[in-house]
Amino acid sequence: MSVAANKEAWGGIEFFIDQNLAKELLRFTTAGSVDDGKSTLIGRLLHDSKSVFEDQLAAVKNSRINRSTGTVDFSLLTDGLRAEREQGITIDVAYRYFETPRRKFIIADTPGHEQYTRNMATGASTANLAVILIDASKGVLAQTRRHTYIASLLGIPNVLVAINKMDLVEYREDVFLRLQKDFAALAKQLAVPHVVAIPISALVGDNVVARSAHMPWYHGPTFLEHLENVPLRVETMSDSVRFPVQYVIRPDASFRGFAGQVASGVLRPGDPVVSLPSGQKSRVRSIATFDGDAPEAFPPMSVTLTLEDEIDLSRGDMLVAPGNSPRVSRHFEAMVVWFNEVPAEPGRSYLLKHTSRTVRAKVLKIRYRVNVNTLVQESVNHLQMNDIAYVEFETVSPLFFDPYTQNRITGSFILIDPISNATLGAGMIRADLSDQTALQEAALKPVSATERYKRHGHYPALILVEGNPALAARLERALFDDHFEVVNVSGEDAPFGILEGNLGVYQSMGLVVIYSCDVLVPEAKSRLAMLAANRFFDLSNLQMPTEEPAAVQKLLSLLHPLRAISDHKDPEKIS
Repeated sequence: MSVAANKEAWGGIEFFIDQNLAKELLRFTTAGSVDDGKSTLIGRLLHDSKSVFEDQLAAVKNSRINRSTGTVDFSLLTDGLRAEREQGITIDVAYRYFETPRRKFIIADTPGHEQYTRNMATGASTANLAVILIDASKGVLAQTRRHTYIASLLGIPNVLVAINKMDLVEYREDVFLRLQKDFAALAKQLAVPHVVAIPISALVGDNVVARSAHMPWYHGPTFLEHLENVPLRVETMSDSVRFPVQYVIRPDASFRGFAGQVASGVLRPGDPVVSLPSGQKSRVRSIATFDGDAPEAFPPMSVTLTLEDEIDLSRGDMLVAPGNSPRVSRHFEAMVVWFNEVPAEPGRSYLLKHTSRTVRAKVLKIRYRVNVNTLVQESVNHLQMNDIAYVEFETVSPLFFDPYTQNRITGSFILIDPISNATLGAGMIRADLSDQTALQEAALKPVSATERYKRHGHYPALILVEGNPALAARLERALFDDHFEVVNVSGEDAPFGILEGNLGVYQSMGLVVIYSCDVLVPEAKSRLAMLAANRFFDLSNLQMPTEEPAAVQKLLSLLHPLRAISDHKDPEKIS
């Protein structure tokens, strides 16, 4: 082979590798009640997408255990434990990897039994999407509610409802629509934002990879098509820089770097940073990786940072952007999933691991336990295994955290037994209680615009939508899902004079106001523009796309500067 041919072949290989590395990665988990067909669905998905090796398939075909009516029991492709195969259930979380030309996937096949709720919570903790299976012949069961509640608790942004075993109900459309409606009511109750329902038969393969001929009434995507096209959201919903230090690298006197994984935000050389808890300031000198220095670092990259100044940092410390710090507190509340057989009781002390920091923590009070079957809050004095409860904690030294709803990395922790080193539970921080203590001890003072900015994470603004109430409603939903404090005010409920009079109140509250009305005269628009300063968005002057989804996406990009880091030295920039 000639040199030119070798170069051409090698160039093709490099292109293939780069293309493969550039694929998006979707992590998803399967959950549902016992015998809903979770393992069978994953096995069918792997088989039909050509992601099973011949020897694996041969081993399953030759297995003495086969509970299916066909030649292959697809559940055996994921249920690897002997006890799982003998009992026909999933006990531990089974992780499987596969890819298609469009995406890479990591599947967490989680157990359905109530006694393995802790395993389901573990498998779902890093998921971008939760697949909730419902047996079409049984409907929404208690475990369906339990796992949907855990998915909402863990902040999983997308839920795919797989109505399985449609072959057992003769592929009837009315059964699918009834179950879709039942789950929609549950999702609304739990505030699950994005839900898609698909009728399938995992055993037969209907609508898993190939479209089913038995359900011509269904025109939506297949299971795999939805996995390939569901919008991915970054793990954290915060743009604030959070870099927990895991290790200090000091190979010689000429290099001192701080290794860790970027939890949120983007770091670039020259960016100012503040170290916690010391509060010392410096700038990023370089970002070292295995492949050399990088121009920037973002989640979930693991990098080594070097700083321009010699400041004292060690494992457990955190680098953040100045002016946008996390909560620093020893007293907080969190939702906890208890994993251990030994009950949790107030007054007991545990090790709490939060990012790279491990501290002593005490359970002060169990406020309530959630009955996930009825969603009723129950008063208890201890937690049993698999219980989910709202718990008050106090730590020996402060943690640097954000609420879990804003940052899944800095808002989560695990509890560890200090003697056996066993993992006892997982928590999601909801509230910082040090603020309440400070309010009780300090004199009352007015709430500043800076404080409102820190609470909401964005500036106030006014958006004018004329003659299109549907677009205003869609925009309100998109902004709300993107964690803006937003309100949609219609011209019918609040004529122009009322809006003009109340706009100052809305702005002092830090709200993004959407004003949906007919047509305003130029003079009225000028008065609104003066009141809203440089945060007035008149859609009639922005050349918006005609399609509503495209118009919403464009406006979201235009509103991104509202999240700019506040300048505490110049209050006028915030007020």
